Order: sequence, then structure tokens, then C-alpha cells
Amino acid sequence: MARITGSWLSGPEAALPKNSDGREQVYRGELLGFPQEGPGSLVGSGRRLAALMIDWLMAVGVATLITGDFFDGKTSTITLMVWFAVGVVTVGLFNFTPGQFVVGLQVARIEGPIRVGLVRALARQALLVFVIPATITDIDGRGMQDRATGTLLVRSR
Repeated sequence: MARITGSWLSGPEAALPKNSDGREQVYRGELLGFPQEGPGSLVGSGRRLAALMIDWLMAVGVATLITGDFFDGKTSTITLMVWFAVGVVTVGLFNFTPGQFVVGLQVARIEGPIRVGLVRALARQALLVFVIPATITDIDGRGMQDRATGTLLVRSR
């Protein structure tokens, strides 16, 4: 039983990538082969939150235009639907949402410079709807939605 609980009670170090030799990394993404700074480096929570807020406010605006009333009970549901659809389509086609584009972020695949694709974008967005997967991060700052889909959020400029 100790082996089972040790894997999830050990903290972020237990989430090291496979083939890790156990050495400590100096910066986020070092063991994954990503640069420390500049384009292609992993981002922190501040820029992620800024991009999310931009996307969410955009979705609220579109939902308000659809319902015609900001305080209508349907506005929150339509906001979530708009945010979900925009996230799937834009990440699937362009590797970034409008908010991520504004703050200079991009969703990337770990395997290399390949498009994320609609299936991975759909799975990633479906996990983000529940909020909790994004709050549980590994040693590289990747949320559960990124670990499950083999993606990560990097700087684009």
C-alpha cells in the first residue's frame, strides 16, 4: 500500500517525466528539453491566468450579444459554450486561443513542432471545463490537461 500512496503523496517530484535520472532541474522544462527563456520556454501561472481572463471576457461579450442581457440566467451557460468552442477550434487550428495570442503564448506538443490537432484540443478543453485539472501541476508547471494530452504552454515570442 505504501508504494501506491507514495506515488501521489510524494508531491511534484513524483511527476517527473519517464526516463528521468532523478537529478533536480534548474528551470521549468529543462528535463523535457525546452529552453529556459525566450520563445519555446514554459510559462508560469501569471501569463496563463491573463490569457484565460481575456478569453473568458471575450466569451462573456459574445454571450451577452447572443442573449441580449448581461444578467440573464442563460448568459453563463452560453459563455461556457462559447469559451469551449473557441478554445477547441483555435487551439486545434492555430495552437493558441485569442487570449493566448495577445499575451504571447502557444500550446505545443511535447513531441515537437507539430499542430495540436482538434482531437487533442477537444480533450484538453474538456478537462479545462472542470477547472481542477488546471490547478494540479507537475514539476514543470503543466496542468493535468496538458499531461493527459501530451501538450504544454510555451512562449511564442
